[in-house]
Amino acid sequence: MTDAPNYVRYADGLETPAADEGRIIEGIIASMTHESQIVAKRDGQTVRASHAKSTGLAKGMLSVLPGLPGPYAQGLFAVARDYPVLMRFAQGPGERLSDSVSTHRGVGIKVLDVDGPKLPGHDDTTQDFVLATGTAFAQSSAATFLTAIKGIEKGTGMPQVVKQAVSTASRAINAVYNVAGSDSPTFGFFGHTRRNPLADAYFSQAALRHGDYVAKVGLFPVSPELLAIVDQTLDTGDDDAFRHAVVEHLRGHGAQFELRVQLCTDTDAMPIEDASVPWPEDRSPYMPVAVIAVSPQEAYSPARQTYFDEVLSFQPAHALAAHRPLGSVMRARLQTYQALSAYRHAQNGKRQSEPAAIDQVPD
Repeated sequence: MTDAPNYVRYADGLETPAADEGRIIEGIIASMTHESQIVAKRDGQTVRASHAKSTGLAKGMLSVLPGLPGPYAQGLFAVARDYPVLMRFAQGPGERLSDSVSTHRGVGIKVLDVDGPKLPGHDDTTQDFVLATGTAFAQSSAATFLTAIKGIEKGTGMPQVVKQAVSTASRAINAVYNVAGSDSPTFGFFGHTRRNPLADAYFSQAALRHGDYVAKVGLFPVSPELLAIVDQTLDTGDDDAFRHAVVEHLRGHGAQFELRVQLCTDTDAMPIEDASVPWPEDRSPYMPVAVIAVSPQEAYSPARQTYFDEVLSFQPAHALAAHRPLGSVMRARLQTYQALSAYRHAQNGKRQSEPAAIDQVPD
């Protein structure tokens, strides 16, 4: 393991926002809002502008590991204790496509009963980690993401049969470029491997403050039953194959994951502003800081689905100051997630709220 003095220390000057970043973020919000409007006109409901289709909605317990080395024992992970946690697994696009279109996917993790100074505007006792498949983001910055999202906006109205064809072609290309089990950031978007979402690894993709240091965060399946299905391909003839696979697994086995942290050791090799660069794990491996245990449960009841999908919001801005998102893409996410959540809840006549206790969450 790298000695602690070689870990990059957090400082305000590590970030270098572009002069026109505010305008770019406004453009992202406008484009993604228009995408939501297209979907709502077609489907009759405003859904999330990304990760709209949930596949598993779980309650669990996050246990911070005891005896962590100082650079890892930061923020939420400074003291070994247990926290109730909610997990929302979902497909990537901002529309509810058939699972024959196997897209990248994400998981929103909401940790409850969290003390400590929060980011401005977040007055609740929650800490969110918004993670997705792939160790790096497909675009380098907010500016390049704006270009990409405009393309997605134009394609939102395309017939699903076209997206199925794109998905099939992307999976074939992705299989060629797949390295060490990791999907290509480009071809993984519509060509993700058709495995059970619980068996995927998920990543912050861009940097976060980690107390006195800088890090990326990853979620890794570790229970034997999940490791046994990592290489299994699901039959996606069922439009909701991924949800059915997740629900069946959690009903019979539950699940266990490790939350791991990759500390930054060199801002040239591990840039903060360019989210498209994977941080080399031979320079700094992902190290476990907590375990998330999910007991056997019904992970998609109607009441739970309504609460997770229509009331809750998983946002990078729901965070301790000690885990503030960093870099161009993350600064865009801080504002974009807030704006799109407010729009979605207003359009659907729902009030977004944060749970103060796990018993507020429906079974």
